[in-house]
Amino acid sequence: MLIKLDFIRPMQGTSDTQFTFKPSGSGTDVVWTMTGEDGFVGKAARFFMDIDKMVGGDFERGLAKLKTVAEAK
Repeated sequence: MLIKLDFIRPMQGTSDTQFTFKPSGSGTDVVWTMTGEDGFVGKAARFFMDIDKMVGGDFERGLAKLKTVAEAK
C-alpha cells in the first residue's frame, strides 16, 4: 500500500510512504518505509535531531492502530 505523507512540523515536506505486509507464523510482519527528498536544511536537521525519537512514537501508535483495525475485521 502506498500513500503520500505531508509533514508540517518541524519543517514542511512530503514523503512517499509504503506499507509491506508479509505472513509470518500466525500473524503478519508489517514494514513501514518512507522516502523523500531532503534539501540542505533537512540534511542539517537530521544531523542535529534524533528523528527516530521524534517520529518513533507516532510510528508505534500507528502500527498499534493498524493492528487493532486489522484484527477487528
